[in-house]
Amino acid sequence: MTIQLYEGRPAGRHAAVPPGSLLRRVYAPRAFDALAFSMSTYAMPLLVLATTESASLTGLAFALEWIPRVAAFGLAGDLVDRRGAAIVFFLASSARAVLVAGGSVALTMLEQGSAQTLVVMALAAATGTLTQFSFIANEAVGAIVSRRADTQAHKVQAVLIGIDQTATLTGPALGGVLLLAGPTHMLAVLSVLSCLAAALALQTPPTPLRGSQPGTTQRGAGLKTGWRTLRSLPALGWLVGGLTVSNLALGLLQSASPIIVVERFGLSPAAVGTLWSAAAASTLLTVTVCRFALNRLGLWGVGVVCSTVASAACLALAHAPTYTAYVVLMALFMAGDGGLTVVLRTLRSLLIPAAVFGSTLSLTILLLLLPFPLAGIVVALTSPWALDYVIAVCAALQAVALGLAFLRLRTDPVLRTPGKPAQVTA
Repeated sequence: MTIQLYEGRPAGRHAAVPPGSLLRRVYAPRAFDALAFSMSTYAMPLLVLATTESASLTGLAFALEWIPRVAAFGLAGDLVDRRGAAIVFFLASSARAVLVAGGSVALTMLEQGSAQTLVVMALAAATGTLTQFSFIANEAVGAIVSRRADTQAHKVQAVLIGIDQTATLTGPALGGVLLLAGPTHMLAVLSVLSCLAAALALQTPPTPLRGSQPGTTQRGAGLKTGWRTLRSLPALGWLVGGLTVSNLALGLLQSASPIIVVERFGLSPAAVGTLWSAAAASTLLTVTVCRFALNRLGLWGVGVVCSTVASAACLALAHAPTYTAYVVLMALFMAGDGGLTVVLRTLRSLLIPAAVFGSTLSLTILLLLLPFPLAGIVVALTSPWALDYVIAVCAALQAVALGLAFLRLRTDPVLRTPGKPAQVTA
């Protein structure tokens, strides 16, 4: 079956979201959830390190945080397609608020030791899982809005990524500062952010449900639907493949950076927050530049430039002699990764059919995040002095994978000419 895709055309019977309501119905809910996501991702390993004072348990906690996230994607995408993004977003944010509040109370009542260690490890796993449900729901909403943006899908995605990166700029620094006052302070703020996200969740724009459009059925739900769709979109498949290998380097840096900064450079957890905030600031600047660069260079040109920057910075990170050099190189790495994220999200919003977006998105993110628990396990099994060698190997793999992916995509019409209709087979 051949599908004609036009960037910005409304899907089905749903009308476009009025521009004046984007802030209230799309961007504000996304902002609160993104900040909660950022604190869950970057501050939870710091919480484990501050509570247990163990580098191995920090790496293990990172793996435990991501393994349930990976396992939840099939169910999350299927629920979004069957029930709609708004209800999934609301339930996930509400459950996270209750869980984190309960964990904060438990840490207050328990004495430092194995009991507290079990609580923080369980919190890392549970918040990671619930965060992915709300993330999938938010991505589905963002894709629907992008389709109705009248040939400006990449600009809508740039705004959404800008929100995410602003949250990443704020979340790690906020989490690091709050941890200095005590773990319960950080968890209390995370619970409040989750409550605010849940309060705004039900007003997000509706997403098409599986079976609600002509030619769609309930057969083949979940990851099977996503796999069939991804196989029909070779451009998206090649990009996801390259970024999957690239994310092994990203996951390794996320997992190892608290250990490198605290143990090697002898700094406080707040310095880890500063590191990621500086990286997010550079990514935010890159996303802003991408809004204009995509009009001139196309998705392929921006992808090649960003993949080159990310790979070179990762190779250099393995030999960073000081904390300042580490911050600068991490900022360059995350800037390149941010540009690649713009390319990926724009391509997803253009190519994936709306009625199976949740399932296909879940599969693509599942593939992209499989390296993260692996990275946590690698850090848990690696001595701190050997982390540089592991980072160098992952950087080399990243460069090869991204190079092969963009070499294969150099003639793809969608990546070369964004904003124009493209024929894809599904």
